[in-house]
Amino acid sequence: MVAVTEASELYGVARERFIPERAAVVKALRGDGRREEATRVAGLRKPSVAAWAVNQLTRTQRAALTDLFAIGDELSRAHADLLGGRGDPGAVRAATERERDAVDVLTRAAGGLLTGDGHELSPATLARVADTLHAAARDEQARDQVRGGCLERELRLVGLGSGAAVSDPAGAQREPTARRRADRERADREQAERAERAERAERAERLTAARRSESDARREADRTARALASAQQHRDRAAEKLRDADAALATAQEQAAAATDGLRSAERALQRAGEPPASGE
Repeated sequence: MVAVTEASELYGVARERFIPERAAVVKALRGDGRREEATRVAGLRKPSVAAWAVNQLTRTQRAALTDLFAIGDELSRAHADLLGGRGDPGAVRAATERERDAVDVLTRAAGGLLTGDGHELSPATLARVADTLHAAARDEQARDQVRGGCLERELRLVGLGSGAAVSDPAGAQREPTARRRADRERADREQAERAERAERAERAERLTAARRSESDARREADRTARALASAQQHRDRAAEKLRDADAALATAQEQAAAATDGLRSAERALQRAGEPPASGE
């Protein structure tokens, strides 16, 4: 057996060794003259069976706990996205299922630890382990306590968000397991239903806004179509006037050319007749 030298190590020893090991640490601290620290250690409580099991999970199942915390973060984001009108109720349900599966795996591992250490493997004890793991998945304060590996009492989730996890008092520990599980599942359903209602309201609002935008766009399209038709009419009239002007110009140019030719013919006839051209030629 390895001697305990730090107070935190007390929560990693076999549960029945907690009291004698604590006494040994207190004695050593007093012998070193560290009386305040010895007093603090003497006040540490022996963990409940469920809390002891969670402390051992912290020491032996770190990867699985890390996965559970990641799923808890995913579930929190899914809830936040839904409430913000950006998410999908299916994502909330999927994350909730993954959280339950992860908790079940860890609870089974805790059952093995309890059996191996000679403790009674009761459904109520395992339910309290599961409650503590659910609290750690969803609540930062509970997660920090579980990570520390020094729980004295199990935790339970009494709400949503930070600060929602509390130590489970004796009365809550005696609460029927089926009722606690039903309460948790009902809370999950109610949260999912609220999220779905929020999403439906957001979807209806987006649909109304889209219809309003479509109506505005249709009116603008009609206005621009009328403006285009008017512009085309102006262009057609201007093109017609331009064609008329071009025809008039061509006629005038032809008449001018004919007049010039007539003048030159007349001048040549005068010259042949021996009369000088008109002044100004």
